[in-house]
Amino acid sequence: MRRFVLLVYIACLAACSDPETPPDMSVEQHGPYSVGTARFTSDGRTLQSFYPTDSAEADVAFESLEDEPHRTDYATLLAMADPACPTRRLSLAVDAPPAAGAFPLVVVSHCYTCTRLNLATVSARLASHGFVVLSVDHEGATLWNLLAMNQTGLTSQALDARITDMQATLAAEHASLASADRTRIGSLGHSFGAVTAGKLAQLDDRVQATFALAAPIDSPLFPGVELAPIPLAFLVAREDNSISEFGNDFIRDNFAAAPQAAWKLEVADAGHWSVSDLVGVVDNFDAGCGMDVRQTDDTPFTYLGPATGRAITAAYVTAFFRATLDDDPGARAYLARGFPDDNLVDAAHHD
Repeated sequence: MRRFVLLVYIACLAACSDPETPPDMSVEQHGPYSVGTARFTSDGRTLQSFYPTDSAEADVAFESLEDEPHRTDYATLLAMADPACPTRRLSLAVDAPPAAGAFPLVVVSHCYTCTRLNLATVSARLASHGFVVLSVDHEGATLWNLLAMNQTGLTSQALDARITDMQATLAAEHASLASADRTRIGSLGHSFGAVTAGKLAQLDDRVQATFALAAPIDSPLFPGVELAPIPLAFLVAREDNSISEFGNDFIRDNFAAAPQAAWKLEVADAGHWSVSDLVGVVDNFDAGCGMDVRQTDDTPFTYLGPATGRAITAAYVTAFFRATLDDDPGARAYLARGFPDDNLVDAAHHD
């Protein structure tokens, strides 16, 4: 019933809202709330929450969000990485109490062999605009598994394990989640996480909107994964040499086939990791920073600046969940525009 009411409202908004509603540009900036974060374990899994707080933020070293031994391991990786690529510091209030209120919950699935901090910048932007964001380490497919060379494969069994992780994430309890409104839930994922976020929405009616970054939800690689009849958004990295133009075309097909309202953003000069805080932290994640050749025609080019890639992702993800979970017409209007002036992002939409 909740999903039906949401869809009816969105359909009415599309048909009846003032066409002159200006785009709410505030999604491109830190929102009105300070951002709290907490690392905790639940049912044997490591999770990270980002949430609105009234406490003051402080400059935080990215590796400090990990526990030992991974804190030292990550600091070592950052010391060897190109200074322009991965995120090194964030402004956060660590272990701060949550602000009073009831804020929509967005659960996040990370890319293959990444960590729960893969979309930390995006998560912090969401939290600053009044969302509780919760991400989980998918054990067996983390960066630490990659470095130990014991990662699981890209298989249907691995996807099932990820869904189990996400269902446990939805059920997690922690003091930092006290303000989460679990009647308004979205899912967000990058790469293999996009498939995970999409399948979670397919299986769990509590998920009311899904954003897939740099991968299709429905493709021949994972039979049985279907597009849920809820608002969907897709980000295409045009120079994604990980999934290639073949994979990007599946994203475009997903957008066209989406059964309800859908948005598609095509980002020029973006690579597979341009959305991520982990871009360039290991060689596997280099596609998104520095020089490369275009995956479409093999000509040399320079990737979109990593900070710009993360900023674009944070703005559109925030606008999408404000539009779908908060019924915000200004955020919906933002989703219809390019960034900036269509030079970097080509936006499309259908109801």
